[in-house]
Amino acid sequence: MLHPHPLLSLVLSALSLCGFAKGKSSAQLTLFVGTYTEDSPSEGIYVFHFNQETGHLSLRSSVKAGNPSFVVLSPNGNRLYAVSEFNDGRQGAYCFDYNPKTGRLSNPTFVSTKAGDRLNDPENRPGSDPCNLYTDGHCLITANYSGGDISAFKLDKQGRLHGTAQQTRFSGRDSAAVSHIHCGLPTPDGKYFLATDLGNDCIHRFNFSPNGTEILTNPQVVYEVKRGEGPRHITLDKGGKYLYLINELGGTCVVMRYNDGELTEIQSLMADEGGGRGSADIHISPDGKFLYTSHRLKKDGIAIFSINPQTGMLTKVGYQLTGLHPRNFTITPNGKYLLVACRDDNTIQIFERNANTGLLADTGKRINLGKPVCLVLRKY
Repeated sequence: MLHPHPLLSLVLSALSLCGFAKGKSSAQLTLFVGTYTEDSPSEGIYVFHFNQETGHLSLRSSVKAGNPSFVVLSPNGNRLYAVSEFNDGRQGAYCFDYNPKTGRLSNPTFVSTKAGDRLNDPENRPGSDPCNLYTDGHCLITANYSGGDISAFKLDKQGRLHGTAQQTRFSGRDSAAVSHIHCGLPTPDGKYFLATDLGNDCIHRFNFSPNGTEILTNPQVVYEVKRGEGPRHITLDKGGKYLYLINELGGTCVVMRYNDGELTEIQSLMADEGGGRGSADIHISPDGKFLYTSHRLKKDGIAIFSINPQTGMLTKVGYQLTGLHPRNFTITPNGKYLLVACRDDNTIQIFERNANTGLLADTGKRINLGKPVCLVLRKY
């Protein structure tokens, strides 16, 4: 059943009466929001309309799910996948059908992120705290933070989850280290899959066969950061030449050149201005000219960099303060707005973006929502 939170419904109804919610137009996007539900008024996943020309918004629906802190859409937009971020046996991944006409998520299925032969392994907690997802329509891959492992699932022809996880687990590089896999994505050539390991201070590389019998094989360390930096999220430029990494604990942003499975560091510079050891997310603007990173725990905000189109290297141009704990953020396809999930303020903050300078301006518009974490925009 879909039940909008009463407070959220009241707030958005008021916004609609004030003219903040409008009908469908060519500028209309769908915004999917993953949240934390424990110790939170949130009940799961929320679906909004968002106008990327005006910043107007309206709630469409919500669906119950446990700690769906990270969500991702299938390539055709008809399936939504979400993690179940727990470490007590409830860890796993959801799959929902999505109907763009009604704006509703339905027909949930659930699979555990624990591999079949390790389901009764309480000490090692396999598949625990899945915190990131990737899908290409053929497979679904979860990065499991506390499990120190990756779970890969095959999808059927309709994009639904089935079967048990193919799991790859990592040990600590030494007695003081514990693996914490935080995110993953394929390389531009599609041959490899990269995964950040915050606990081991490295990036792992797999051979990637989304349609194969084994999805991820031959794990190798392809890049190491300085101990204690804590690699968290990565993104690639559109041309596939450069990879950008945000280190959670060190607060640095690293630029690497990608070539046939190899990563070569060409720049590292400080992004976090508060020294909070809580850097989080990283994205490139749709025009490819600017890069943004989010930072938490002290001087919470978004760092802004220009990108040199010839070298891929960064120049810091600004820092925008945000609400508390900017966990994830997203940029509208037209580049006009940047939306930030401020988890500890229970709001999604909306900034207008200057396409020439990359700088952000607070619009004053907010989406009030319990512990928002992940934001995904889609044009239907």
